[in-house]
Formats: sequence, structure tokens, C-alpha cells
Amino acid sequence: MERLQKVIAHAGIASRRKAEEYIVNGRVKVNGKIVRELGTQVGKNDKVEVDDVPIYKEEYGYYLFYKPKGVISAVSDDKGRKVVTDFFSHIKERIYPVGRLDFDTSGLLLLTNDGEFSQKLTHPSHEIDKVYVAKVKGLAKKHDLLPLTKGMKIEGYKTAPAAFEIISVDLKTNTSIVELTIHEGRNHQVKKMLQAVGYPVQKLKREKYGDLTLKGLRPGEYRNLNKKEISVLMNQSK
Repeated sequence: MERLQKVIAHAGIASRRKAEEYIVNGRVKVNGKIVRELGTQVGKNDKVEVDDVPIYKEEYGYYLFYKPKGVISAVSDDKGRKVVTDFFSHIKERIYPVGRLDFDTSGLLLLTNDGEFSQKLTHPSHEIDKVYVAKVKGLAKKHDLLPLTKGMKIEGYKTAPAAFEIISVDLKTNTSIVELTIHEGRNHQVKKMLQAVGYPVQKLKREKYGDLTLKGLRPGEYRNLNKKEISVLMNQSK
């Protein structure tokens, strides 16, 4: 069961606030009867009409996608570049990415058409750990990376404490592989944090989102989230 205004908004008829106006003004019918009460619950078998026109109630979809490098985290791009939804062309639902990954960053990205799910996961209070693996310029040293664990000032804001692990260093190429765990999602945040401690990022991949991993997927592939995974994500705020 879902609230009537949410069903109307999800069908693309109007925003949730506008849908509430439609209900109060008597423009909405449920099973042939005008309903004016906000918060009325409807199920998938109920017939909902707005101005006597039945609405199509789209099923919710939840997907875990392995975003390749060089793809925009959006549903369209005015420069004609490839976007993540291009990989879902046969999916009926009008899905969109939950948050974003930079154009040149690969890895785990969630997509859905459930606005409540997306809003909850992207809200600052919903502190889900995200694990990134970065190839950086320079031979990483623990004492250089320690400021990341206390939070640091970047462009006028202070980051939350992060965890790191030096995976490897390569003397020949003067590069290192560093794993960084954060729960924020500001624009270019991982790159800015590593740059601030002296290690510019050359390559970046998001490997984990909460308990979710890319296991079994190759770049450009996706799978459905199961009910347990969805429930865990919705309840994983700290």
C-alpha cells in the first residue's frame, strides 16, 4: 500500500505537492469514488483516476550497475555523450541514478525509479560507507594520509573522517593504489581529498556501497537488487 499522492507523483502526473492539491480539490478518484483525504492508502489493484483519466502505476525497479569510465551519471546529456540509462534501454521503468559517479570514475552505481528510496540514500544523514580504490601519483605513505582520518578542510567545508588502506606502491611507475572509505558524496570528493594530501588521482573506481559489491558484474552490466538488499539500504542510516 502507498499514499495516494505518492502514486500520482510517481506516475509523472504532477509533483507530490501538486498531487495533494488535486486530491483536496476533488480531482482524484479511487475505484470510481472521489477521494479528498490526504494520505489515503491505495494498493496495486486499486484504480486511480485524475480528472477521470486512469493513471498508469509503474512498478518500482532497483538496479546495481557497474558504471564504465567515460559515461555520464544522468538520464540525458546535452553534449550527446553516453549516459548510464543507455545501458537500460529495454527497461520499462523510467529509472535514474541514485547520486552520481564522475564521468571518468567507474564502479558501483544504483539506479531506481523510487523517489523515496533515492532521497533517503542521498540525504546527508544516511551514512552508508562507500569504498573507493584509487590509483594515485606518488609513493603513498601512511603519515601523509592520516589527516583523512580526522576530517579535513576542502574548499570551505570539512569532510567527515575517512578510513584508508595502502594496497600497493610501485617504485617503477611512481604510483600507488589506495583504498578510501567515506560516507559522504560531494562532487569530486575522493579526488579532492587525495589531492589535498599530495596524491593526485589518476584512476578511480567505487567498489562497494554499504554491503553491496560488483561481484559477478563486468563494466556496463547490471543486476536487480533483491528485497533484503533494498531493506538493508533503507535501514542503514547511523
